Amino acid sequence: MLGGDEFISSPPRKTVRFGGTLTDILLKYEKGETTDFELLKHQLSDPDIKDAQIINWLHEFRASVAYLTKELEQLVSILLKLPWLRRSQEVVEEYLGFLGNLVSAQTVHLRPCLRMIVSQFVPPRITVREDDVDISDSDDDDENLSENFNTCHRALQTVARYVPSTPQFLMPILVENFPFINKSERTLECYVHNLLRVTVYLPTLRLQILELIIEKLLKLDVSTPQQDIEDAEETANNSDSEEKSTEEGLFDMEEDEERKGSKVVSSRSERMAHPLAERLDILMTILFSYIKDVCHVDGKLDINNTKDLYRDLVSVFDKLILPTHASCHVQYFMFYICSFKLGLAEAFLDHLWKKLHDPNNPSVIRQTAGSYIGSFLARAKFIPVVTVKACLDLLVNWMHKYIDNQDTGANAYCDVALHGPFYSTCQAVFYTLIFRHKQLLDGNLRKGLSYLQSLNFERIVMCQLNPLKICIPSVVNLFAAITRKYQLVFCYTIIERNNRQFIPVVRSGTGGDLVQTCTNPLDSFFPFDPYVLKRSKKMIDPFYQFWEELSAEDLENLKKPIKRGTSEDEDDDFLKGETPQNDGVIGIAPNSYESNIRSPVSSVGSPPDCYVPYPQ
Repeated sequence: MLGGDEFISSPPRKTVRFGGTLTDILLKYEKGETTDFELLKHQLSDPDIKDAQIINWLHEFRASVAYLTKELEQLVSILLKLPWLRRSQEVVEEYLGFLGNLVSAQTVHLRPCLRMIVSQFVPPRITVREDDVDISDSDDDDENLSENFNTCHRALQTVARYVPSTPQFLMPILVENFPFINKSERTLECYVHNLLRVTVYLPTLRLQILELIIEKLLKLDVSTPQQDIEDAEETANNSDSEEKSTEEGLFDMEEDEERKGSKVVSSRSERMAHPLAERLDILMTILFSYIKDVCHVDGKLDINNTKDLYRDLVSVFDKLILPTHASCHVQYFMFYICSFKLGLAEAFLDHLWKKLHDPNNPSVIRQTAGSYIGSFLARAKFIPVVTVKACLDLLVNWMHKYIDNQDTGANAYCDVALHGPFYSTCQAVFYTLIFRHKQLLDGNLRKGLSYLQSLNFERIVMCQLNPLKICIPSVVNLFAAITRKYQLVFCYTIIERNNRQFIPVVRSGTGGDLVQTCTNPLDSFFPFDPYVLKRSKKMIDPFYQFWEELSAEDLENLKKPIKRGTSEDEDDDFLKGETPQNDGVIGIAPNSYESNIRSPVSSVGSPPDCYVPYPQ
């Protein structure tokens, strides 16, 4: 096989055809003689066209691109439909040369060329006929798929080299061609992977491409509630257990069959039972892998690459993630990149802090920023206690100043609409203390207690704004238990008073029964609640603060006099009577996505304010 340059400079192969040279045909067409032109189109459209014929025609077209004006866009369209990708290397090289000549001489054909290339970013479609119905989807068995994608990127780079304005024309085409979420997992996987490859050689498009991908992932995420995912997994597990018990009763497998069977079970265990969750899991794995590859060069963190990518991701986070309520997984791209270097985690916390305390931001954005701060400080293993203390100092000082400004004014009363960001900050601080108090007290108990006393929680709890009434009760209950244990503040008098003022919301339950539900006044959630997508969670788990079961002694310590209702179906790991590894928190902490109950006055998927009982 000839090399690229050697091949392009070599004379075309002679083949038998009719109609004269290409130049003659095009000149005749200009004069109104269309017979040879129609014959040319017919020959190029022949599904059985041979490699040698394609090469011969392309060689002539390269020499005649000056004639391929807008009037001949129909002919160019036929050329762009030639099956060049799945041909010999000679055809591929000749076609790439033709594309370069065409777009440099006739930029009017740039968009059709880009559309043709982008259309190849997914596996080819095949049609399977079942019961007189054509079922069309991607061909996953194409052995040359990876090589074809490589060639597509070469083609795109060739076009971009000849036409510097390619990126601005390319982006709308990438948006138009994004597959629907009901397309096959393989189609979505290939398209997203190829989009991210484009950012490597067209870096000016990176921010827009990341925004496009994350926007699509977010739609997948919010349309797949965590409870639906867990229900699907439970159903699938029950089904698998039944099948397994049936098989064990009917068959006595041989050893090699057992090996094969275990392999099937293993691969199935990687899959999510919920089809949309499975798509989201695959795409999140690709996104995490991309972030890792960009930030690491030869296995070492490249700080400049990482900072640049961090800036793009924060921009996407601000535009798409912060205004979106109750997404479960997509926001973890920020968690993941921040795990690479403490400076990034601190920069992210600082960014959220600026969002939270800036009165020019909408209240809902400020409250969400508060939720992110609390959840990030609680769940990120890579944040050291010194950073936790710095954040607590910042948040608590702001809360005290807020109380100074409000406690004697006309608005010094409990109202979420007026003081939403304040309550969100209180909840972030309470939540952080629940997770981190052991670390704050570790080493030197007296020094740790002195620090916690300096935060003056008593003033916050006792103020007219009454944050204990607004924060999620399960957070309040645990905060009260911890602060009482260490004699920081006694919250139960206020909790009892708030209980007496509490009016339950009643709604119609299944079967017409009236059931008591609870509202979540802040409409708050914990964005870094446990991540449940099986493949991609492997990249999050090493940096994530999990919880472990309570000991009998801890359960004994949990007995408290205050009860604020019941909640049996808690989803979060630490709601089931567990304590964090390494931290030994007492109690049962709150969860954003409790099952079956949703706030009746808030957006879909908002966390309810459900009461967690103390063990008796």
